[in-house]
Amino acid sequence: MSLKIGIVGLPNVGKSTLFKALTREKVNIANFPFATIDPNVGVVNVPDNRLTQLAEMSKSKKIIPAAIEFVDIAGLVKGAHEGAGLGNQFLARIREVDVIVEVVRDFENPDIIHVEGSVSPSRDIETIQLELVMADLQTLNKHLSKNVSLRDISRREKKDFKDARKIEEEKMILEKVKSVLEAGDLAVKANLSGLEFELIKDLHLLTLKPFLFVYNISGNADEKNRLALNLQFEAEIAEMNEDEAKEFESESRLPDLIKEAYSLLNLITFFTIGEDETRGWTIMAGSTAPRAGAAIHTDFEQKFIKAEVINWQKLLECDSWANARQKGLLRTEGKEYIVSDGDVIEFKI
Repeated sequence: MSLKIGIVGLPNVGKSTLFKALTREKVNIANFPFATIDPNVGVVNVPDNRLTQLAEMSKSKKIIPAAIEFVDIAGLVKGAHEGAGLGNQFLARIREVDVIVEVVRDFENPDIIHVEGSVSPSRDIETIQLELVMADLQTLNKHLSKNVSLRDISRREKKDFKDARKIEEEKMILEKVKSVLEAGDLAVKANLSGLEFELIKDLHLLTLKPFLFVYNISGNADEKNRLALNLQFEAEIAEMNEDEAKEFESESRLPDLIKEAYSLLNLITFFTIGEDETRGWTIMAGSTAPRAGAAIHTDFEQKFIKAEVINWQKLLECDSWANARQKGLLRTEGKEYIVSDGDVIEFKI
C-alpha cells in the first residue's frame, strides 16, 4: 500500500527541516521563500518495537518495517488558489497525498524571515486553510458547471437513466459541500457518509483530507494537547551517527508524528516472519484476510484458501511458530476473517 503524507506550510516555517529529520536526507534549507521548488520525497519507516522482537525470535536475516512516504511541498502564501507564489504547483502536489501535515511556526527568531512579518500560529493556520477552501470551491464550481440535471436528459434512452441519477446524486452532495466551503469551513465539516464520500472522492478535495498540525517550537517539546516539536533539535539528531543518536532517542518526538499520521489513515500492521525476513505490512483497519494478503502480492486475494494466525505477543510467549502450533495456539481462519493489528499470519494459497 503506497501512502503519501504531504508536509505543507508557509515558507520558512520548518517544512524541509522536518523532512530532513524524518528521512535523514540532504535537502535545501534556506532563509528565503520557496527554497523548496520541486518536492523532496522520502520513505520513512513506521516505528514498531514488535517487529524487532519477532525478528529476534525467528532469527531473521532482514527486518523490513511498514513504511510511509513523506513529501516536502513548496511553501504556500496568500493568494495561492489564484496562482500566487508557487500556488498552482503547490495545490497540484497536495492533491496527490493522503494526509496533510501542516508545519506551523511557533518560535521567535529575528534571523529567520517570516513572510507575514510576525509569528502568529493561529493566523498562519487560517491563511493556509482559507487557501485550501478557496481552491476546493474552484474545483467544485468547475465540476458543477459540467453536471447535467435529470430534466436535461429526461428524453434520453432508458439505459442512460442510472448514469443520470448518479450525476444528480453527486450534484446534491457537491452542493452540500459547497455550502460548507462558502462559510469558510473545511469540506470535512459537511460530515459526508461513506457512500457520499465515494461518489465524489475522484475530485480529490483538499479539505476532505485528514490534517495533522505540527508546531515548530524552540524549547523542549513538552506542550500538551498538540503535537509540538523542536524541529532544529530533531534535525540535529538526524545528522548524528547511529551511536550518538541513540543517546537522544528517548527525547525525539518524531515517532509520535509518524504513528499519529499512520493512525489518521486508519491503518494497522500485520506481520510475516521467517528466516529470510520479518516484515510489517500496512493495511486498512477492517480488511479481510484475503485483502490483507493482497498487500504481499495481488494474486493472494484471488488464490486465498486459508490463513494461520496468531497474535504477536502469544507467539513471542511460545518462542517459535512450531511451539505455537504444538500448543494449538495457531488459529486457522477463512475468507471472512478480519485481520487485527499485530496479527502474525501465514497465508495458504
